Amino acid sequence: MHQLGGRKCSFLFCLGVVACSIIYWLSRTKLVGTPTSSKPTLAGIEKRENYCQVGSYIQSTNLQCSNLTKELHFINTTLSHEEENYPLAFIVTIHKELDIFVRMLRAIYMPQNVYCIHVDAKAPKEYQEAVQKLVSCFGNVFLSSRSEKVTYAGFSRLQADLNCMKDLIASPIAWRKVINLCGQDFPTMSNLELVQYMQSTEWRDKNMTPGVKQPATMKHRTRFQHHEIVGSHVAPRVPRHTKPPPPHNLKIYFGTAYYALTRDFVDFVLKNQIAHDFLEWSKDTFSPDEHYFVTLNHIKEAPGNRIDGGWEGAIRAIKWRDQEGKTHDGCKGHYVRDICVYGIEDIPWIIEKKSMFANKFEINTFPEALDCLEQWHRNKVLNQATVPINPSWLLCSHNNSINFF
Repeated sequence: MHQLGGRKCSFLFCLGVVACSIIYWLSRTKLVGTPTSSKPTLAGIEKRENYCQVGSYIQSTNLQCSNLTKELHFINTTLSHEEENYPLAFIVTIHKELDIFVRMLRAIYMPQNVYCIHVDAKAPKEYQEAVQKLVSCFGNVFLSSRSEKVTYAGFSRLQADLNCMKDLIASPIAWRKVINLCGQDFPTMSNLELVQYMQSTEWRDKNMTPGVKQPATMKHRTRFQHHEIVGSHVAPRVPRHTKPPPPHNLKIYFGTAYYALTRDFVDFVLKNQIAHDFLEWSKDTFSPDEHYFVTLNHIKEAPGNRIDGGWEGAIRAIKWRDQEGKTHDGCKGHYVRDICVYGIEDIPWIIEKKSMFANKFEINTFPEALDCLEQWHRNKVLNQATVPINPSWLLCSHNNSINFF
C-alpha cells in the first residue's frame, strides 16, 4: 500500500486510538462492580507525533483521483442494502479548517449519497482550489452553483443553504432527507445509524428542526430591522426601525440552525408562497437561519411538519457555556462564542450523547480530539459493514502503525 510518509497517522496516535476505542466499549457496557458514576479517562495516553495533514496533502499531490481518494481512505462501496435504499443528501458550508473538512467528508462520504459543498466566496483562493480539487474526484459531490460571502448571523448564511437546496433538488440522486453541516462538525453516528435514525418511528417522513416558540429574550432578533455588513457582521439599523408582523400570521419559533429535512419539505421551501414571503420578511432579521426552517416546520401546510415539536432530535452534541454543570461537566478544551471547542477528554461525553454529529473541533488547538473521534467513528463504520473491508479504508496503515481490525 502506497504511504503518505509523514502525513500518515503515527504509531503513537494509533496507540492513543486503541484507548479511545476502549472508551467507546466502556461507554456501552457497565462492568460488574464499577460505580455508575465512574467514567474512563485518557490520562497517560501519549500525544501522537503527527496528525494526518490531509489538506496540505491535497494541495501538494499530483496523484490522479483514483489514487488520491484511495490514499485519503475514502470508502468507495455502499456498505449495506439498507443504506443503498435510503440515500441521504448533505449540505456542507465551509470557509476554513481545510483538514477538518476533508476528514469530515471522508467520514460521511458514501457513494449512494449526494453532497453539496458551499465554499464561502471570501475564502482564500488556495483553500477554494484545494476543495475544488477534491470535489472533482467524485460524481456525487459538487460545489454549490452560487457562492455567498457569508456573514456570521446574516441572511447570507441562510442563503448558502438555500443555494445548495436548489442544486440538490436538481440532482438525479433520489435522496430522501437532507442534513446540513458546517466545517467544524464531525459525525458520531455512522451512515447506517443515520439512515436508521431517519427511518425511526419518531422521524420517518418528519422534519427535524429542534426549537420552541421564540423566547422573549430572542424577540429583538425579528422585532427590529438589521443590516448585514457583508463579510463582517450584522448590526441593528440606526435609527431603530420596527419590523411589520411576519406574513401569513406566522408565529415565530427559535431553534438551532441545524436540521434534517424531507425532500418534500425542501420542495415546499423553494416553491411555496408562504415560504417565499417569509423568506423575504426574514432578510433584515438577525440570524434568520435559527428561525426560518423551524418556524415553517410548525405550520400545517408544510410537508413532514411537527406542529407540536420542541427541542427533540439528537442533531448535535454541543457543550454550551451556560449549560455547564447542567447538561455537561465543563469544556475540556476552550470556549469560542460560548461553544466548547473539544479537547480529547471531551470525547467520552460526545460518545455517550449518541447525537448525529458533534460541534466543534479545531486542528490548531486540540487536534487529538478529532484524531480520536475520527478513528473511533471509522472503526464503528467498518464493524457495521456487510461487505468485505478494503484495506484502503483503514485510517492507520498496517506497515507503520497498529491495525486493530
